[in-house]
This record gives sequence, C-alpha cells and structure tokens, in this order.
Amino acid sequence: MDPNIRREIILDNYQEPYNKGLIEDDNYLKTRTNSESCIDDLNFMMKIEDGIVKDIRFDGEACAISTSATSIMIQTLIGKSVQEVKDILNNYKDMIYEKDYDKDKIGELVVYEEISKQPNRINCALLPLVAVEKMLEELKNEK
Repeated sequence: MDPNIRREIILDNYQEPYNKGLIEDDNYLKTRTNSESCIDDLNFMMKIEDGIVKDIRFDGEACAISTSATSIMIQTLIGKSVQEVKDILNNYKDMIYEKDYDKDKIGELVVYEEISKQPNRINCALLPLVAVEKMLEELKNEK
C-alpha cells in the first residue's frame, strides 16, 4: 500500500473516529482494554442480534494507532456474522504477526500490515481486537 494513502487513512480515522462515544443500553456487551506501554485506555460496547454485529462503540483516551485501528475495525465488523468477525480477527492477527493472511477479508485494516516493523506499536494495533475477542467470549459464556 502506498505510504501516503496509509498515512491518510490512519490520520482520518484518528481525527474523526467512527462510532466514538458510548450510549446507555443494557443490550450491549461491554469491556475495557488498556495498554501498559501507551496511554491507551478504551471502553468498548458491542451489540449482537441474531448472530450479527449490529453496532460497536468506544470511548476513552488512546494513541493514533489504537484510535484509528479501533475506528477501522468497527467499520469492518458491523454487519458481519459472529463467525465472519472471528475470521476477520484471525486474519488481522496473522497479518500483524507476519503470518499468511487473506487481505480481502480485512479490508482497510491492511493499513497496519507493516506495524510489526515497530514492535512497540503492535499492542496499540491489537487493542480493538482484544476488546472484541473479550466481548465475544462474554457472549459465549452467557449462553
């Protein structure tokens, strides 16, 4: 990916993140994630109905990588089935750790394909993934 396009996508999603701001609704799964190596401290909420992700929201303080990764991931996951979400998360994680992955499945999240070159930023890029995985685990435990 062209570095200028990558930078623009990350900056746009940092400056005007998608679905930032929490709401009062008990029908959402909720979790909090933070990073020991960065300022990242985010609250997440996700609504799943009939096995489909209907909404994901977040709020808190985070660096440009965490905020933009969260924004892009939310846009990628809304409207997907739980199984599709798991597949996207697995491919994203594989990309981050430089394993084989399917670019078509992760959409704009591909902007982080070179994040492994900055090891101190890997956790920042994985923060939204950790949050979604925690909420999916909570969903599984509720059943």
